[in-house]
Amino acid sequence: MNFVQPLTSHSGGTISPAQHAVLDYGVAATFFGLAVSLAKSHRKASMLAAINGAMVLGMSLLTDYPGGLFRKISFKGHRTGDIVQAGLAGLGPVLFGFARDPEAKYFYGQALSEAGVIAATDWNGDTGASFRSITASSELGGVTG
Repeated sequence: MNFVQPLTSHSGGTISPAQHAVLDYGVAATFFGLAVSLAKSHRKASMLAAINGAMVLGMSLLTDYPGGLFRKISFKGHRTGDIVQAGLAGLGPVLFGFARDPEAKYFYGQALSEAGVIAATDWNGDTGASFRSITASSELGGVTG
C-alpha cells in the first residue's frame, strides 16, 4: 500500500492556501518558542526545534501563497517541503539522540499534525497567482511574457 500518495494527490482538501499559510506561521512561532524554552534544559531538542522553525518560516516566506513574501516556491512545491519537514520532526529526535526523552513527544506530535494538515490541504486552491498575473499584465500595458 502506498502511504505517500494520499498525502500528495489530495486535491479537494478543506484547508485553503491562506489557511495553510496561517498554520505555517503559527507552527514556526511555536517551534521558535519551544527552542527558547528548552535552551537551558535540553540543548538537542532546542536545536531541533530551531531548525524546524527556520525551515517552516523559510518555506513560508518563499511560497507563492497568501502570506508568502518572495513567492519563489510553488504551493505544490511547498507540499514537498512540508513532507520533508514532517519527516525531520518525526525522525529528528532519533537523529539527535533523544528519541526516548519526554521532549521528543513535541516533535512526534507535530509530525503527526503536519501529516494531517498535508492531507487536508487543498493543493489546487487559489493562491492568488492568477490575480497577480492579471495585475502584472495590466501594469505592463497588457504585455506579457
